[in-house]
Amino acid sequence: MPHFTSHDGTKLHYTVTGGGPVLVCLAGGPGADVRDLDGLGWLAGTHTLVMLDARAAGRSETPAEQASCAFPEQSRDLEALRLHLGAERLDLLGHSAGSLTVQAYAADHPQRVGRLVLITPAGLVAREIDQAEVDAIRARRAQEPGAAEASAAGAEPWLYGRWTEEARRHFEADAAYPQPPSWLREAFYVRPDPARETARRAALPHPVLVIAGAEDGVGGLGTARRVASAYRAGRLEVLPGCGHWPWIDEPAAVRKLLTGFLDG
Repeated sequence: MPHFTSHDGTKLHYTVTGGGPVLVCLAGGPGADVRDLDGLGWLAGTHTLVMLDARAAGRSETPAEQASCAFPEQSRDLEALRLHLGAERLDLLGHSAGSLTVQAYAADHPQRVGRLVLITPAGLVAREIDQAEVDAIRARRAQEPGAAEASAAGAEPWLYGRWTEEARRHFEADAAYPQPPSWLREAFYVRPDPARETARRAALPHPVLVIAGAEDGVGGLGTARRVASAYRAGRLEVLPGCGHWPWIDEPAAVRKLLTGFLDG
């Protein structure tokens, strides 16, 4: 099982496929198994695709020091991974909570970053979800066709754009993966100095693609808009009919966006 040892001795699991520029992918959660992103595996056709299980997630170790799981601290794991791979630069993709780690790494090591992809991000410098917006989306979508079927399966209708067979398989696979420790969420979501960290992100020249689902009842749209607007070269793409996992709802649209952005 491929792994590397990070700066504090924690062993982290990853998989690597394909060839070309290195693209490191982080799942959300926090603590989601990186196999949550298996639907993006086609990226190995043009990139060296590195799928990393974050600390205390998936098949990686859970460190003794809970504070080391804060997302700014986890950005140090990305630098350890870069050195382990012998890569000059990394393109980075982060989903949901994983987008915070990706952005922290870019701010810390701008010379080591190429392009950033942030899919349904949790925030810019901390968890910054507009709860009122999210509540409104959930209330509206609770009446949709398929909502009762999703709820009966243990899901929520606002997780995906539609409750399809693909959504059901993805939801059931996620539930079967190793689950993170109960303390991880609090340890992960710290709040660094917002003014300082916002300024550091605003100074980055890197191309940044933010993908949002118009029906996302987890993160909403306001957060994605704020993240995209914070970057000099930020670009927001809102996909109609999509929830928190747009590549499950509209795989062809996501593929077109990522291919054009990463290969551009």
